[in-house]
Amino acid sequence: MKLTILGPGCWGLTLAWLLNNNFEDIVVWGRKEDLSDELRQYKKTEKPLPVQLDQKVIITDDLKQAIEGAEIILLVVATSGIRSVCRQLKEAGLKENQILVNLSKGLELPSLKRMSEVIKDELPESNLVILSGPTLAKEILNGCPTAASVASDDIKTAEFVQKHLSVPSRFRLYTNSDIIGVELGGSLKNVIAIASGFADAMKLGDNCRGSLLTRGMAEIVRLSVALGASPSTLYGLSGMGDLIATCSSPYSRNYTVGSMLGKGKKIDDILKELGSVAEGVKTSKALCELAEKLNIEVPVSSAIYEAVYTNITPEEILNKLMNRKLKKEDEYTLK
Repeated sequence: MKLTILGPGCWGLTLAWLLNNNFEDIVVWGRKEDLSDELRQYKKTEKPLPVQLDQKVIITDDLKQAIEGAEIILLVVATSGIRSVCRQLKEAGLKENQILVNLSKGLELPSLKRMSEVIKDELPESNLVILSGPTLAKEILNGCPTAASVASDDIKTAEFVQKHLSVPSRFRLYTNSDIIGVELGGSLKNVIAIASGFADAMKLGDNCRGSLLTRGMAEIVRLSVALGASPSTLYGLSGMGDLIATCSSPYSRNYTVGSMLGKGKKIDDILKELGSVAEGVKTSKALCELAEKLNIEVPVSSAIYEAVYTNITPEEILNKLMNRKLKKEDEYTLK
């Protein structure tokens, strides 16, 4: 079998390493400007890559060649690039029987669409699966085990992906039919991860972290259920599981962004220093716009949106959250 991975970033290369023994052929595709000389020549150069790839892995910027004959194609590009890549896939001759697995977590701006909606806009006949869960690339590279969800409208397709992408003792997959819940859990938790890093940088303590994650989870559930998700999905791997991992790990880019915001740094400087995409930054804007349309309160997410897009100070953010009108927990959780 052949696996194609679209996106030569850390997560894409980690998947090429992780799934090496599951496929006879593996191809990693990236745009010319995204492929460094070291990556193109990894079989010849003495300079080591962050991810040590097997000799059989092919690196290319030829999309038609990359997807030809591939049973499974992984989309591992930034959410802002999904629509463009899907248009290129159409031109490259993507076939209906090829399974497209999206691993990008976020919402498109300004449309506010989930990635499956964006993909279906451009590739309406695509055989689509969503993979999401606590998947910090650096931990996987260190040999740590994890689990994730694979969601599809067609359970047989989800089971096929589950079988071929699972790795014994390393990467355990569970099937799910709730695409909306799996996508939103993986996307919206990034905003709460920023909040967690923010609170940790201010040294607000473990009690605060516990409170923040709980109230953040309530926001994720409220909004996701209003958009058609099942509450049980949000308390699964793509929701609660991913939330716990990204809200406490320095390997999480979103947690790192929040930590730097909590220290008073400005978002432009943070993103420049980070040098990679933190999806929670744009997702905070999309989340708040969706909440406003649906008339749903999301105070934690709104605070992070302010922290990212305005000059409000960390102390002002804390005061706004802690001094809001008092409420009942039981009647507020899913409203």
